[in-house]
Amino acid sequence: MGQHINIPTSRTQCIGGYLAQPEGKPKGGIVVVQEIFGVTAHIRSVADRFAAAGYTAIAPALFDHLESWLELDYDEVGMARGKALVSELGLDRPLEDVASAAEAIASSGKIGVVGYCWGGTVALLSALRLGLPAVSYYGARNLPFLGEKPKAPVMFHFGEDDPSIPPEAVAQHRELLPQMEVFSYPGAGHAFNRDVPGDKHYHGASAMLAWQRTLAFFDRQLAGA
Repeated sequence: MGQHINIPTSRTQCIGGYLAQPEGKPKGGIVVVQEIFGVTAHIRSVADRFAAAGYTAIAPALFDHLESWLELDYDEVGMARGKALVSELGLDRPLEDVASAAEAIASSGKIGVVGYCWGGTVALLSALRLGLPAVSYYGARNLPFLGEKPKAPVMFHFGEDDPSIPPEAVAQHRELLPQMEVFSYPGAGHAFNRDVPGDKHYHGASAMLAWQRTLAFFDRQLAGA
């Protein structure tokens, strides 16, 4: 359904991206922000699903600032490399790239952001600082930013069995952002939405419910449904 494209950024450097377009007039646009593993087949499939639901979806390849179109394996080696890359990249540049990706699909209507893992925190910052409605899946790096005043609504999804985000961290989201929707899912851990064959993290029931809530959120915030 999708295609690889180039996205101009604010730093006069193009990065890659994956663009998935719906049939007919889009209901809006969604920037899909990667995990620490890059714009993998899974992230591309997520973009395809949003396109099938009526949205233009774009997944910017944020690692392109460091290495072109990098896709890491979901193993210890890939995880270590991904953590090193996001540490080197920081959060300011990815946030600028989200703004650039949003501009690239601006003709689709109102734009929102969804992000996973590291991308979940980038999505939160997109709502806080860019004013883009956002859905944040299991963002383990969210806590330092919860005191900022949001410029747009944000929805959160957490697995109750996620060792990287303990219950007290989820509770802080509810306490510091009481106006936002915060959902937690029994039996789900980190990366519960990642439906990669053989991936032990995937929790189908939680992923489906979170997907339904996410679509409803974007239908309200972007499509006005």
